[in-house]
Amino acid sequence: MFDDDERRFAVVRNDRGQHSIWPVDLTAPAGWWQTGFTGRRLDCLTHIAQVWTDLRPTREDGGRW
Repeated sequence: MFDDDERRFAVVRNDRGQHSIWPVDLTAPAGWWQTGFTGRRLDCLTHIAQVWTDLRPTREDGGRW
């Protein structure tokens, strides 16, 4: 397949505003959408760190702890 340095990932987001990464060659799980940013794993994680500033956990009802 790919060397980990060459594997491409997409930054995905859910309706709660949480971000994650997902391999571009696989379909993201239900409820997650691609944000349009793709790159190597480290590039995607760096991008998430820059755009997702609210890291507080959420409750099941969508509220904050």
